[in-house]
Amino acid sequence: MLLQNKKIAIIGGGPGGLTLARLLQMQDIDVKVYERDLNATVRIQGGALDLHTESGLAALTKAGLIEKFKTHYRPGADLMRITDNQAKIKYDQHIEVKSLNFGDKNHRPEIDRGPLRDILLNSISPDTVVWNSKFQTMKKSGNGWEIVFENGNSIFADIVIGADGSNSKIRSYVTDAKPIWTGITMLEGAIKDAETTAPNIHKLLKGGKIFAFGNDKTLIVSSKGDGSFGFATGCKTEEFWDKKSGINFNDSKQVLTWFKKEFTEWGKEWQELFENEKTLFIPRPQYCMPLDLKWEAHSNITLLGDAAQWMPPYAGEGVNMAMLDALQLSEALTNSSVTDLKEGIADYEKQMFKRFEKIGQGTMFNTKWMHSPKALNEMLSMFSTNILKQSVFIGKMFVSVTLVPSFLKLMGLKPQQNIIS
Repeated sequence: MLLQNKKIAIIGGGPGGLTLARLLQMQDIDVKVYERDLNATVRIQGGALDLHTESGLAALTKAGLIEKFKTHYRPGADLMRITDNQAKIKYDQHIEVKSLNFGDKNHRPEIDRGPLRDILLNSISPDTVVWNSKFQTMKKSGNGWEIVFENGNSIFADIVIGADGSNSKIRSYVTDAKPIWTGITMLEGAIKDAETTAPNIHKLLKGGKIFAFGNDKTLIVSSKGDGSFGFATGCKTEEFWDKKSGINFNDSKQVLTWFKKEFTEWGKEWQELFENEKTLFIPRPQYCMPLDLKWEAHSNITLLGDAAQWMPPYAGEGVNMAMLDALQLSEALTNSSVTDLKEGIADYEKQMFKRFEKIGQGTMFNTKWMHSPKALNEMLSMFSTNILKQSVFIGKMFVSVTLVPSFLKLMGLKPQQNIIS
């Protein structure tokens, strides 16, 4: 086996890195995950994730964890309501009869990030994750790498896997490619005890999702199993707006003032999201790696997930691509017919590049039209009953919808042609 007597260092303990660790340990491979968090509970995990049959769920199935997933996912949390900027419901999936189940191509079951991380952590050896290991630098050492962490510790690894997210420090050791500014900044927030703190939005949410459109802007709200919910505005800004705005994002009053001014055409109902002084806000400028991303394969280092294929979240593909990367990389590294590590890594990267070019196209398409003047009408057109059935990315979901000819023309599609095939 290619990895016999090799030490594998995965930098980053998100879903992608942990999935890879699980899959490699199932092959008795020596792997460690180096995570910057102090421990498993020091940081509250993010919001809900929808896993897709052909990617996230496929990886969990191969990892032997799909039954665990079924005990922790939240049925109905994927149902969405589409509203206008006055919080008026224009489309409601809650009133539809749903028949999708595990194994169906378009099934997108939701799970909170925390429980998913716990499933993965509990599936690997207790000493696999080395906490409080924030990457600082590394240099080549023989055929491998000497890695130094900010806590002063250093280790040797034969192979390094960068799973350290959108702001990856490992990326620069693999490629000179730089992410491209999309023109959109998201402002992310989280509300605890939502039924009390934001009762009107909580009622509108109904345990699922809200996609609100208006005036070139979006507002997406997602429920969580602990009674909280996460939300994010999306609007056009200049690059580095988050630093140039002068807003203290730790001060909810300043953020509320900004929202009232920037979203002046939006109903007062939405201000409920910004009025609680305990709400935490994080600005997230949106970038995308070049869609023609490629680099020359190395024999001892590669990337997965956002470290490789960073893109906006408007197709819900981030975690799914990371977990599929983990699956395909594990298969490439443990393939008995592959006799060279560089060849194995190159095989994996070839699949990843091809997939990202398509998924990235769909994501960037979504990012553009969802922040256009006609976004609400175009979204609702997808659900019109008068013409063609297609599969198309919608926000964080990938659902079967009906498209009118004008929207097919907008997308540059012909009848029976999918955005992502």
